[in-house]
Amino acid sequence: MKANEVIDNLKRRFPNEPEYIQAVEEVLTTIEDVYNQHPEFEKSNLIERLCIPDRIFSFRVTWQDDKGAVHTNMGYRVQHNNAIGPYKGGIRFHSSVTPSILKFLAFEQTFKNSLTTLPMGGGKGGSDFNPKGKSNAEIMRFCQAFVMELWRYIGPETDVPAGDIGVGGREVSFMYGMYKKLARENTGTFTGKSLEMGGSLIRPEATGYGNVYFLLEMLKTKNIDIKGKVVAVSGSGNVAQYTVEKLIELGAKVVTMSDSNGYIYDPDGIDREKLDYIMELKNLYRGRIKEYAEKYGCKYVEGARPWGEKCDIAMPSATQNELNGEDAKTLLANGCIAVSEGANMPSTPEAINTFLAAKILYAPGKAANAGGVSTSGLEMTQNAMHLGWSAEEVDQKLKGIMKSIHEQCVKYGKQEDGTINYVKGANVAGFMKVAKAMMAQGIL
Repeated sequence: MKANEVIDNLKRRFPNEPEYIQAVEEVLTTIEDVYNQHPEFEKSNLIERLCIPDRIFSFRVTWQDDKGAVHTNMGYRVQHNNAIGPYKGGIRFHSSVTPSILKFLAFEQTFKNSLTTLPMGGGKGGSDFNPKGKSNAEIMRFCQAFVMELWRYIGPETDVPAGDIGVGGREVSFMYGMYKKLARENTGTFTGKSLEMGGSLIRPEATGYGNVYFLLEMLKTKNIDIKGKVVAVSGSGNVAQYTVEKLIELGAKVVTMSDSNGYIYDPDGIDREKLDYIMELKNLYRGRIKEYAEKYGCKYVEGARPWGEKCDIAMPSATQNELNGEDAKTLLANGCIAVSEGANMPSTPEAINTFLAAKILYAPGKAANAGGVSTSGLEMTQNAMHLGWSAEEVDQKLKGIMKSIHEQCVKYGKQEDGTINYVKGANVAGFMKVAKAMMAQGIL
């Protein structure tokens, strides 16, 4: 395989899907050498079969607002690869959702799920519906209409959706409720459900906690203690909130958080009381992060991201391509020693290359933020066994999974000079498991 030729061919076939092409390019350029050590892969055209999704469902979603007006949105589900288990991946409700973004997410999800060691394939879905400003009843009607179109194509052994941006426990519960009514079964087809419906403890916290657990494993390789380290976090949603919670618990000093309007910089650090305020502001009142700056009298920068602030560790936890090459250079100039991604593909290719060239500790999202889907897998197990584990049990299993992912990254990413290329390590480890499963199942 010549990665550039494969990428050029995909660009020709899918010219308007930049996010998808970016995700494929990042993986293919790092696995090329390993792939070419297996001529049987090339003989069966495995790489093209792995890049292109098994199937994509697209459909119209019609719903009625509280005033009686009728609206339509587009809905999608990308079932990318199920070689190692049922399709598994979140559903995103956001005005930016396009087939390109969902294809990139499903592609990434395939390797992320492979890294968890759990039997899960890769998928992703969503809609360009924006839940902001909608009433509870409007969101319920939309979720029910969405599942009306999708329910025949999902199931506990087929495709198990979860939450993502714009989709939390409330939305998952609405969708699962409708699914149960239509399918006449109660089998845990959605994960991220409320505890009363079979959800798992620690699931809301898992992506943020898991990201910190992975960061700790990286820091151990350099004998660095996280206590007292200054951390810049982007985002203020679920992932960012629980990343900050765990960092505070471990004694780190978090100085930034953000939303789509701008970021706050609190040189005194965000403590437990301040984080509680952010959680209430964001989860209950759907407010803006600017209100934190007004309450606590700290710096707020409109329309910007926090990467210009001095920090030891950066943890981008908002959305894709939020950290570019210039941001990466600024972080390094300010003494940043580690970057661990809570979001999916938050660093641009230029930023990634800058981090790799500097040989700092850099963890790509498919490894560092795999804690969320790992705990979703644990939720599937609990549902299948008709039992529930304690928070301590789930947290312990999550720590074990993140440690295992780190070990795989080290195994495949260790360089001759002793440094670890976590991008290559994660991509090769995730790829090899899926590739071997696809080869064993024949040409499908």
